[in-house]
Amino acid sequence: MLSVLIWLPIVAAIIIGFYPAKDIPAHRIRLASLIITGLVLLWNIFILLKFDISKPGMQFTEYLPWNETLGLSYQLGVDGLSILMLVLNSFLTWIAIYSSSKDTERPRLFYSLILLVCGGVAGAFLSENLLLFFLFYELELIPFYLLISIWGGEKRAYAGMKFLIYTAISGALILATFLGMVWLTGSRSFAFDAVATQNISAGMQLVLLAGIVLGFGIKIPLIPFHTWLPDAYVEASAPIAILLGGILAKLGTYGLLRFGLGMFPQTWHIIAPTLAIWGAISAIYGAVVAIAQKDIKRMVAYSSIGHMGYMLLAAAAATPLALVGAVAQMFSHGIILAILFHLVGIIETKVGTRELDKLNGLMSPIRGLPLISALLVLGGMASAGIPGLTGFIAEFISFQGSFSTFPIPTLLCVVASGLTAVYFVILLNRTCFGKLQNNLAYYPRVLWNEKVPALILASLIIFLGVQPVWLVRWSETTTTAMVAAIPTPEKTVIALK
Repeated sequence: MLSVLIWLPIVAAIIIGFYPAKDIPAHRIRLASLIITGLVLLWNIFILLKFDISKPGMQFTEYLPWNETLGLSYQLGVDGLSILMLVLNSFLTWIAIYSSSKDTERPRLFYSLILLVCGGVAGAFLSENLLLFFLFYELELIPFYLLISIWGGEKRAYAGMKFLIYTAISGALILATFLGMVWLTGSRSFAFDAVATQNISAGMQLVLLAGIVLGFGIKIPLIPFHTWLPDAYVEASAPIAILLGGILAKLGTYGLLRFGLGMFPQTWHIIAPTLAIWGAISAIYGAVVAIAQKDIKRMVAYSSIGHMGYMLLAAAAATPLALVGAVAQMFSHGIILAILFHLVGIIETKVGTRELDKLNGLMSPIRGLPLISALLVLGGMASAGIPGLTGFIAEFISFQGSFSTFPIPTLLCVVASGLTAVYFVILLNRTCFGKLQNNLAYYPRVLWNEKVPALILASLIIFLGVQPVWLVRWSETTTTAMVAAIPTPEKTVIALK
């Protein structure tokens, strides 16, 4: 069941990229890609409905020996930590393809790369073998580099190369850590359950855990490793920015939970205070820098850094409620960022600018972009954590679960959440409201097919805000089991001795 999620988009990418016929119309390639990702999304939903939320372990597992000498096996599984991420991956890939221009240049390469990313990310979320995870983790590196460098903005070459360098360093750190884990444990396999990290000394556990945190911290990204993010998000086209912020960054938070907390429960509490402070600093920094931005796309990009800080705080707290909130925040942040980038892309296309000083009066019902502005207000409210929308419940659970363990960092993140409202009020006030100048009217009409992705995302944001049980129920059992595996500090010292 799970292999379909990986190999259907990858095989489709190969067929689309190397199909011998020439001059295939772009709209046909786009339609074929939409059908493929639609089928993957439906299969993901089918697996979601079959998923047993009462079981904390891996489900629908698959195993196939690959290279026993290297300890590499084709081993897949899904649990409460990854099930929502799989749905998010296929859903946002479909949204990205649907929102792409029908006149995209070099469409065969463009859609092939997106499908490769879809399959590679799914493989990373499903892997139960360290080397297999790394292979899929690195699979998206070159496709994303090309998607930024070929179809990006004016500084696309610089942004693409910066993304490539940072992500390559992230992969090198993670691979070195994985190799160290297997070597120090004496395991002959890279399977998750075969690497018994509790047999490693406390000092070496901290060294390996630092490698995990730094490797995935670059991917999240956390400050000061964040400098690739604004350039990549801003220079990428709107559909690719959706994939970068909505999916790629989640590999970082997922990896931190899966391999940091999940595989080093004995020493997690030692670095947890540092991670909590780091998360609070990232949240405050992202919000403050976002307030200073004049480019609305760059403002949304910096807001992502702040929200990633909330997830780091919840992971550091490692309470059952905080981890449920972290997973909910990962999904909510993905769809909220997707609607914001999509709407910013429409505004740039219709108005011709993203500069706050040049935007005004888009809410005008006659000459402006009223529906797009209304949806932008909704997206801003969701990102600011307004009750009734999915962003609120994710942040509330994360903060409530973290407060008992780290009260000061949690309060700082609450302050950052308030600052989120500040910069979105600035964005919405300058962009949507005010009087539209006569010399700027009228803006091109927004077509129905351009509105569909935003309407779908907005409906999901409202539904999950009103019915949050559909967001939190999937991960509760798995995260509770992860917390149960964390010994108290006293027991940890005894065990390590």
